[in-house]
Amino acid sequence: MILIALVVGGLVAALLIYVWWISAKQHVSFQQALLLSPLALIRGVDAKVLRGAANEKRIIYVVAHQSRLDAALMLSLLPDETLHILDDYSANAGWLEPWRSLARTIPFKAEHVFVSRRLVRVLRGGGRLCVYMPPDAEPDTRAFRLYRAVARIALRAEARVMPIHVAGTGSGWSGKLSIRALKPATIEELVARSSEAETRSGALYRRVVETREDEAKAA
Repeated sequence: MILIALVVGGLVAALLIYVWWISAKQHVSFQQALLLSPLALIRGVDAKVLRGAANEKRIIYVVAHQSRLDAALMLSLLPDETLHILDDYSANAGWLEPWRSLARTIPFKAEHVFVSRRLVRVLRGGGRLCVYMPPDAEPDTRAFRLYRAVARIALRAEARVMPIHVAGTGSGWSGKLSIRALKPATIEELVARSSEAETRSGALYRRVVETREDEAKAA
């Protein structure tokens, strides 16, 4: 019994040390690191590009959503005061409940983005939003409306947007997960850097697509 207790105690101590290491390395809370640790152990998570996320204010993290792991990863890695606007699955999945407790979340509804005064106030107060873009969004489709809404909110709040993409989720439960992110920019800056005459929402869409193109080049 003593030997078993020592073994169990050693495993618990090793886990706590590992969680503390993740917390210090990634600059997240202990609770966030605790829930990130299973994914980090099973898949390996390269998230160094988000280590400075806590320094960003008045920003919208725009996630190129493609996997059910995306919300769990972002809730574990982004500053815990970030307001996450979740898709229907992520807002209701039972297994994600521990991760949803890490930060403020609201389910996506049209009124959240089209009547956006609350979200603009959050950003103007130095807050952060995380929005998960549908994977099937294309210009001139119904799914594209979220790009228009996010561009409008960013403009009204004078906020920057930071596209994020989780690479490696298409490989099932094997292979390393790598978080890719592009430099934060305002909507005006995205329009100005475009070589084409694009709308504001189109410039945002093009910037988000760049994170996926980076994964294709690396494959």
